[in-house]
Amino acid sequence: MATETGPATLRVEVAYAEPERQALLRVEVPAGSTVGQAIDLSGIREQFADLRIEADAVGIFSRKVPLDHLLQDGDRVEIYRPLIADPKESRRRRANSSSRKPGGAPP
Repeated sequence: MATETGPATLRVEVAYAEPERQALLRVEVPAGSTVGQAIDLSGIREQFADLRIEADAVGIFSRKVPLDHLLQDGDRVEIYRPLIADPKESRRRRANSSSRKPGGAPP
């Protein structure tokens, strides 16, 4: 039910992925809900028992936001996990390994 100031509830998605599996949960939350509240209401912690949510590791549509960020209808809340490897170091290793192969690019 909508009020004169907006909808009473918001439809949002909560997303989380591990290397082997992922979840995208649709959840309806009360208007005025935060990112943290949507995560709690989604039930995602029951699907990923080891899930640790860091305050600086959540976002909406690939843009980091705090857990107390107010949601808008249609938002996709994303829970980020720590990187396994530093992207810069991985590129450096790949570049070094290709320069050592015959026909590889020079360093």
